[in-house]
Amino acid sequence: MSGAGSPLDRTNLDLDGSGLEVVVVAGSWHDEITDGLIAGATRTLDAAGAAHRLVRVPGSFELPVVAKAALEAGADAVVALGVIIRGGTPHFEYVSAAATDGLTRVALDTGKPVGFGVLTLDDERQGLDRAGLPGSKEDKGREAAEAAIATARVLRGLAGA
Repeated sequence: MSGAGSPLDRTNLDLDGSGLEVVVVAGSWHDEITDGLIAGATRTLDAAGAAHRLVRVPGSFELPVVAKAALEAGADAVVALGVIIRGGTPHFEYVSAAATDGLTRVALDTGKPVGFGVLTLDDERQGLDRAGLPGSKEDKGREAAEAAIATARVLRGLAGA
């Protein structure tokens, strides 16, 4: 399971999202899994008190450009959610690399956090296990939102130091 090694004690994360504006950018492929990721991120942002909105894009390849636009328009953080399932062609590798590298570049270029919730999967079952749905073993939407909030708080603390 990919969650092995995950910190069990998350109390060291600053999950106070008050005063933060977060944009959830989500791909449109694999509705059941993606909807679960969005629900997990939304629950987490609500519980943290962060203002947020959802923007849908065609797929994971489009996540970086929209994430960059959201951050440049004033968002404090982005939660990027997508689902890429391996098929029989190299397309999986290209889209996975483009989404990962693009989102990393967006975070570095803007100096703002991008919570990474792009699932790269061998099959649909792996996604269902990570989507935060009833019976799922993990909630990667929640984890991506937590990372975005905690990192935004760290960056604010460093700027104020």
